[in-house]
Amino acid sequence: MVNNVSTVGRNGVHDFILVRATAIILTLYTLYMVGFFAFGPELNFETWSAFFGRLSTKVFTMLALLSVLVHAWIGLWQVLTDYIKPAALRAGLQFVVVAILLVYLFSGFFIVWGA
Repeated sequence: MVNNVSTVGRNGVHDFILVRATAIILTLYTLYMVGFFAFGPELNFETWSAFFGRLSTKVFTMLALLSVLVHAWIGLWQVLTDYIKPAALRAGLQFVVVAILLVYLFSGFFIVWGA
């Protein structure tokens, strides 16, 4: 059996399940937000602040953000491994993608939790 070093212990089934699970979380988050916009009170700064001030909304938003990042990483990893053949270039691009995703994660954390 040949091991691919860049997979870090992942396999196709694991990626398939993660992509489907993150898609379900993102669908539920979308429905949550659409429900707020469609059936919530008049949208102004106070209602928006109160909505995002709730712990459940903050946790669900962070879960959705994490799902977006996992979903994006798996998709970009697949594209990079399929189309970028030079290993050094692919590794460099993967590093850049991971760095950007981490910046998004920490930015989202500070924006949602107001730290």
